[in-house]
Amino acid sequence: MSLSYSYPGIYIDEKDTGARPIQGVTTTTAAFIGLAPKADANRLKVKPVNSFGEFCDVFGATSETPNILANAVYGFFANGGSRCYVVNLGDDGPIDPALELIEPLDEVAMVAAPGRSDIASTSTLLAYCERVGDRFAILDAPGPDKVDLDALVRVGQEKGSATAVGDAPAGEAPGLRPPISQRGFGAQYFPWLLGRDALNPSRRDPIRMPPSGHVAGIYARTDTQRGVFKAPANEIVRGATGLAQSLTNSEQGKLNQAGINCIRYFSTQGILVWGARTLAPQGSNWTYVNVRRLVLFIEQSIYRSTGWVVFEPNDRPLWKSLRRDVSAFLTLLWRRGALMGATAEQAFFVKCDEETNRPENVDRGIVTTVIGIAPVKPAEFVVFEIGQMAGPGAGQ
Repeated sequence: MSLSYSYPGIYIDEKDTGARPIQGVTTTTAAFIGLAPKADANRLKVKPVNSFGEFCDVFGATSETPNILANAVYGFFANGGSRCYVVNLGDDGPIDPALELIEPLDEVAMVAAPGRSDIASTSTLLAYCERVGDRFAILDAPGPDKVDLDALVRVGQEKGSATAVGDAPAGEAPGLRPPISQRGFGAQYFPWLLGRDALNPSRRDPIRMPPSGHVAGIYARTDTQRGVFKAPANEIVRGATGLAQSLTNSEQGKLNQAGINCIRYFSTQGILVWGARTLAPQGSNWTYVNVRRLVLFIEQSIYRSTGWVVFEPNDRPLWKSLRRDVSAFLTLLWRRGALMGATAEQAFFVKCDEETNRPENVDRGIVTTVIGIAPVKPAEFVVFEIGQMAGPGAGQ
C-alpha cells in the first residue's frame, strides 16, 4: 500500500524484497520394512515411529525368537535416529507392496529392509530408490553365518534370469553382491552385528543382527552433528558388542573395491563403520555415500522451495531471482564445508540467463537453471610419506 505524505516527519514503508530462502529438507528420516513381533499388527500400513517404546506399543513388545525388525529399529534410535516409518509386511513375502506405501512420503530419506539380503530384495530396493530419485537404500550383506568373501564380491542374479543364482560355475558359490547402481543410490554393509536382543535383553547369549538399522541411525547422527556432506564412517556402532565375522585389512581391501562397506573392530576404538562407498561402478562420480546424499539433499531442497516459480513471467527478473536464491543456498553450504573451494566461485556456479533460456524454450514455457557444484569427498586413503634425515654432524 502506498503512503500518503501529508505531514512533516518520518515515514516507514515496508517492502517485500522478493527473496525466498531455500529451506534444506530433512535427511534423517528412515523407512523400515519387515516382519513385526506381532505379525498381524497394522499389517501393510505405514506407521510413523518416534521412539523404540512407540514401536513396541504399535507392533508388539514380545517375541519368542529375536525379531530382526525390532532390533533394527532399536539400533536406529540407539545410534542417533529420531524419527522413522515402519511397514509390517506380516509375512516373508516380497517387499514391493511396502515400497508402494512409503513412496508418497517425501520426508523419507533412507530405506531399509533389515535382514532381506537376497538378490531379489536388494535389487528391488535399489531400483526403487533410483526410480523415485529422492531417497537412499541401506542394504544388508548376507548373514548371519560366516560368508564366503569371494562370493560376496561377485554380482548375483535373480532366479529365473538369464544367469540365475544357481548357475554359478562348478566349484564356485553363487554371487551375493547386489547389482551395480549406476547413480549410486544404495550402499551395502557387512558383516552382521552381535548384541543384546532389544525385546529380551536378559537373554544370556548375544544375538546376530543385520546392520542396516544401526547404520541408518549413524547416518542420522552424522547428519545432525556434522552435516549430510560428512561421510557416515569412522563412527561407533552403538548397541553392538561384537561382529559375526572378523575381517583383516586385506579382506576389507577386496570388499572395499567391490563397494561393500565393512564394519570393523579396533582394540582402541571399538566397533566402527569403516567404509563409505555406494554400489556405483568403480571410478564413478557417485562412489561415495556422502556425495550421493549431498546431491540428493541439494536437489530436493531446491525442488521443494521453488514451487513459487511456476506460472511466473519467464523473463530476466525471474532468472535473476532464481540465481539469487539458489546462490544464497549454496553459499551457506559452502561456508559449512559441504563444497570444495577457497571461494564461493570455486565451489559452485548458478547460471540462469539468455543462454540457458533460449527463445524457443521460453515460448514453450520452460525456464532452465544450470547448477554446478564441487562436493567435498572423504579422505578415504590417508598417506604419510616418512623418510630418514641425517642427524647433526653427519658426514663431518
